[in-house]
Amino acid sequence: MIEMVIEQRRRSLGGGLDVGRVLPFAKRRMVGPFVFFDHMGPLDVAAGAPRSLDVRPHPHIGLSTVTYLFSGEIVHRDSVGSHQAIRPQEVNWMTAGSGITHSERFEKARSVGDHLHGIQAWVALPDGDEETAPSFSHHAGGDLPQWSDGGVRGQLIAGSAYGLTASVRTHSPLFYAHLDMDAGAQAEIPVGHAERAIYIATGAIELDGQRYGAGQMLVLGADASRMTAAEGSTVMVLGGEPVGERFLYWNFVSSSKDRLRQAAADWDAGRMKLPDADDQEFIPLPDDPFLKSPPAMS
Repeated sequence: MIEMVIEQRRRSLGGGLDVGRVLPFAKRRMVGPFVFFDHMGPLDVAAGAPRSLDVRPHPHIGLSTVTYLFSGEIVHRDSVGSHQAIRPQEVNWMTAGSGITHSERFEKARSVGDHLHGIQAWVALPDGDEETAPSFSHHAGGDLPQWSDGGVRGQLIAGSAYGLTASVRTHSPLFYAHLDMDAGAQAEIPVGHAERAIYIATGAIELDGQRYGAGQMLVLGADASRMTAAEGSTVMVLGGEPVGERFLYWNFVSSSKDRLRQAAADWDAGRMKLPDADDQEFIPLPDDPFLKSPPAMS
């Protein structure tokens, strides 16, 4: 029932912000179109926190970023003119396509303090859509269907599952949902997709007679259909159809290594527009030989 268990690996993004990196993993690069999965926090931030906590403007190509919070607030600004705060149980869906830049600022945390906790995922765009025009959409309320049944409270973030469809526009078949489960509650795992996974954000679940805990992603076989909460738990379920091999370099995703080199050169040369409302600083290209010769993808 379980093909692989992936443990999160803690990574520092600077300024005191640590994340649990789950995807990509050396032995499992993607689940469906999901090519990147970070568990942010949980982190208590006191009022007056330094600006170094912020994620300064940086570029993307070939993907959609999906930001989803359990608690806290982040302010998003991007190069297509978006300026949007995201709060718990809302979705910021940014499609980079041919190229976009954005920042993520913790302005509420600096002002009054905050408890930051959430997930950021990247969804690789399929062939034919990798160079689509960049765009941004924010979703809340009725855009993200909710349900409650037998001790499970769910919210669909994107795609179709549990007989529901979210309003977020996606470019390939996928599903992504947030489940809060009471101890002993059972939840169905959506079927009908080639690749699926569960990520346990808090608590623990039982599947196929085994117990799994917070910080673990379970990559599922075709027959996995139900899980049980061993204690009160927050679980993300995700999956979809594969989009083909994708390469990653820094913040870029593409089916072509040459396209990654071009994106890196464009950013290094200042050819990618910064957000209008946040153009006084940026994250420089990592200091490595990528522009001269292709490194191992990571």
